[in-house]
Amino acid sequence: MQAVRFHEVGGPEVLRIEDVERPEPGAGEVLVQVAASAYNAADNGMRGGFLPIPVQLPHVPGYDVSGTVAALGAGVEGLAVGDAVVGFLPMERDGGAAEYVVSPAEALVTAPTSVPLADASALPSVALTAWQALFDEGHLEAGQRVLINGAGGVVGKYAIQLAVRAGVHVVATASPRSADAVRAAGAQQVVDHTMTDVLAALDEPVDVLLNLAPIEPERFRALVAAVRDGGAVVSTTAFMATPDDASRGVRAATVFVLPNRERLAELVALVDAGQLTVEVTRRVPLAELPALHAEGAAGRIAGKVVVTVQDDA
Repeated sequence: MQAVRFHEVGGPEVLRIEDVERPEPGAGEVLVQVAASAYNAADNGMRGGFLPIPVQLPHVPGYDVSGTVAALGAGVEGLAVGDAVVGFLPMERDGGAAEYVVSPAEALVTAPTSVPLADASALPSVALTAWQALFDEGHLEAGQRVLINGAGGVVGKYAIQLAVRAGVHVVATASPRSADAVRAAGAQQVVDHTMTDVLAALDEPVDVLLNLAPIEPERFRALVAAVRDGGAVVSTTAFMATPDDASRGVRAATVFVLPNRERLAELVALVDAGQLTVEVTRRVPLAELPALHAEGAAGRIAGKVVVTVQDDA
């Protein structure tokens, strides 16, 4: 089969398209014929060697994957050859930038039927990040308020949809370029952070501040004033500290997304029920993955990109 791998960490040029042996599933594993894998910024960090996730070299990137079950290892139940699946693969294992990938059975769920199979690869880790940030770390409940800073990105739009569905009032910051998309996702108030002071735009405190943007630490600390006493600051920007305010009982949490099969199945159900929209900005073929990594390294990727393997997926 063909796969994109890197044999050493470094720039996008270390990615190579190679002919390799097709893997075979062991006990508790599934062989997936890949429809697509989604590009994530963490793929760039792992390839570049500055994200501390241990991988065995050579490594195939692409931990969000969708495809079709091609073979089952011993002891696998609940899946059958031919099933369409989607999954968040263990990040330290080979990913989906290949024609086939072996996955633990517990990492896979039935793919949504309402979107193309390739596009389903855009769902797992980003939607799980949004859920875990809002509810597992933020402990948000119906009737509460959340300020989402940097809501115009992919995680932000999932977070808006999930929060609104849960009965949470959403205040979102966005640039003029993404303001319409943020409103369409359901935010009740959109603050143009390029023209308006966010704190001045709030008419009352929020229960949770969710930061999704790489902002200056001083600005991040200033935004904590928007959180009510006893609230929370949650951030996905693991490279910078998440501020709290112990004097007011405001706690801090940083999200490191974790696989959760049951939650992923719930998210798939929301997609098929029309309550969660899967965003795909563009598709690129497997051969263009090195160029896509170069775009990511230069900060030129907007929206969600999936890397297709099957032309008809």
